Amino acid sequence: MSSLPPRSARAASRRDFLKASAGSAGLLAAPAFAARAARTAGADRIRVGLIGCGGRGTGAAVNAVEAAEGVEIVALGDVFQDRVNDCRRNLLQEIPEACKFSDDTCFAGFDSYRKVLDAGVDLVILASAPGFRPVHFQAAIEGGKHVFMEKPVATDAPGVRAVIAAAELAEQKKLGVVAGTQRRHQLPYLEAMKRIHDGAIGEIVGGQCYWNQGGLWHMNRKPEWSDMEYQIRNWLYFTWLSGDHIVEQHVHNLDVMNWALRSHPVKAMGVGGRAARVQAEFGHIYDHFAIEFEYPGGARVLSMCRQQDGTPGRVGERVQGTKGVSDPSGSISGANPWHFEGDAPNPYVQEHADLIASIRAGKPLNEGRQIAESTLTAIMGRMAAYTGQEVTWDFALNSREQLVPKELKFGPLPAPEVAVPGRTKLV
Repeated sequence: MSSLPPRSARAASRRDFLKASAGSAGLLAAPAFAARAARTAGADRIRVGLIGCGGRGTGAAVNAVEAAEGVEIVALGDVFQDRVNDCRRNLLQEIPEACKFSDDTCFAGFDSYRKVLDAGVDLVILASAPGFRPVHFQAAIEGGKHVFMEKPVATDAPGVRAVIAAAELAEQKKLGVVAGTQRRHQLPYLEAMKRIHDGAIGEIVGGQCYWNQGGLWHMNRKPEWSDMEYQIRNWLYFTWLSGDHIVEQHVHNLDVMNWALRSHPVKAMGVGGRAARVQAEFGHIYDHFAIEFEYPGGARVLSMCRQQDGTPGRVGERVQGTKGVSDPSGSISGANPWHFEGDAPNPYVQEHADLIASIRAGKPLNEGRQIAESTLTAIMGRMAAYTGQEVTWDFALNSREQLVPKELKFGPLPAPEVAVPGRTKLV
């Protein structure tokens, strides 16, 4: 994150959050919230390691400390030393009482994630570029660590399969796994989904979801940067690292649609391309997508996302049923109208609160397969747009296309060509 509120404001926010959480617990049917009662001021310490020290990782570490008592940040790791240094400085400013790391537990390099896992942590936050997520997640689970991992959790099908396998291992080892799909922990969404699943809008026949916005940040290349360093520092614009913005960003909305329909899609077809962001500095990803997803039973969802400066924004979801329509962020119209009223805890904090409460209650949440399937939904849409072909779920899940380089080291790394529908092949 680019900036953090003043320390006094964050302290007040934390008190308000804990108070609001306690007050709202009885209103919710979701198991994640039911476990919240286990969080107490005298609870055992949870030692957290952060892997990926950029803005989102730093923010997630602050959120974890805000979420529950007894949380300490004990280790930091990132590919780049300057990222570790920046993160360390920001955390010491914002949550000094929770900063228990030292020079000996702050690491840089491609192997820094292993060093964090070996630094006496109970829980790790995985916030590196998504291309690294499957390897980091697998290592964390094999090492017996609880995991909070940012979305998406892979950029290709082999990565998704690895995440599913690690999530199954986490279930066997009774390890907690929560993903950064904060809508799953957001009170208005939870209340809306309960009503949708109870039949308030009838049978779901389709819907739409959107993440349309302007462009994002870019870092100019420095002469001393190798191809690898340049791509990692600009990870948004390289598919092996981000999955393209349909995967990296639009996965939030697709996850909501999977949640509403209680399934993943069975096929996808769509279009996309580069119209506004065509310069080489923006890598080889697209700047717009439009995908039609077909779900079991025939329901169809239109998915649209873009990152183009000077265009109006639209971010959200719409679920169409035989008896009404829902904006799952908090309203229903039709036969059973409803609108969410009241306050709701900060979902970026709540997702950590739910994970920690479930761990302390001995009933750890496991969202691993759920987020893997939502990630593959987005990957399937990207594959359809890149190739111009209809893509089935089974083909996407079993795809042999491996985007992440087999060897990670600084040096030459040519960027792939921009995908061309009709010419780019499904693999």
